[in-house]
Amino acid sequence: MPWTKVYTEKTDLKDTLAGEGLRALSYRDALKEAQTQLLRSDESVFLLGEGVDDTGGIFGSTLGLWKEFGKDRVMDLPIAENGMTGVAIGAAMAGMKPIFVHMRMDFLPMCMDQLINHAAKWNYMTGGKVNVPLVVRSIIGRGWGSAAQHSQALHGLFMHIPGLKIAMPSTPYDAKGLLMEAVNDGNPVMFIEHRWVYDYIGYVPEEPYTVPFGKGIIRRPGKDVTVVALSVMVYEAIKAAKTLEAEGIDIEVIDPRTLNPFDDALVIESVKKTGRLVIADVACKTGGVGAEIACRVAESAHEYLKAPVRRVNFPDTPTPCSPVLEEAYYPDAGSIVKAVKELIR
Repeated sequence: MPWTKVYTEKTDLKDTLAGEGLRALSYRDALKEAQTQLLRSDESVFLLGEGVDDTGGIFGSTLGLWKEFGKDRVMDLPIAENGMTGVAIGAAMAGMKPIFVHMRMDFLPMCMDQLINHAAKWNYMTGGKVNVPLVVRSIIGRGWGSAAQHSQALHGLFMHIPGLKIAMPSTPYDAKGLLMEAVNDGNPVMFIEHRWVYDYIGYVPEEPYTVPFGKGIIRRPGKDVTVVALSVMVYEAIKAAKTLEAEGIDIEVIDPRTLNPFDDALVIESVKKTGRLVIADVACKTGGVGAEIACRVAESAHEYLKAPVRRVNFPDTPTPCSPVLEEAYYPDAGSIVKAVKELIR
């Protein structure tokens, strides 16, 4: 059974989980363990990216891997995103399984030609004869004054591209399972991580396992409002649920886990039950993932909606640098509570 529990505190929960007979890891350690097991078990897997072998190790998720596997399998790259993405795509087409880490999603636009016109297209253009088993790990999320060029979340852009799969794990369990699934999927996968979830701790089995694409999960059952939450907003939705529960409002929290393929059926069945939908994303509103989800529900279950769909997003402006403006810019549990109450009223 997929692990459903979400711990909303970043404090050390290892003792709590150990008391339940469960093994605990942080999100960053779950990613590192998945990569370690993949590198050990499959010689075609290799890791590349700017800073994968530095002292920070991509927020700790690749820390020390080069010491075990050598720099021919865990290799640092120059700041040449477009060219190096092409190298990774070529390696994938030749039978390797590269995991390419782009530390900040803001600079993936430099690689759009490679990702959209090559990685996403070769399987189709060759009639299925050539696969591109490439995983692109990309990190999004609020920094500490990181501002307009280092805080963007562009996953909505990639959802528009046929041929690219998109995973967006929120929990340590899913981080490991979805990464192992992505590497062995045989297709190009955009694997999107939010930097604010790296410290969260959860249950993670020690043995290798996979989490299937296209299968969302109900993180919290409820009857009054469906809240589809992406990435770190899953945690904010769980916090919001506790606040709303005290006021007699029962929300159902759905974590899609992957955006392409997307589990339409899970969301639609929930909306049929609750009649109300809030979508909490970690990106700007216009043309985003929330708009696509809302459209799919309107197409398939409009007669069940008791109120208009609400979206919780960033404002449609570049990310500010000032801490005061950041607090106003980024949505949180309170934003979800407000949206839910608007629907109930």
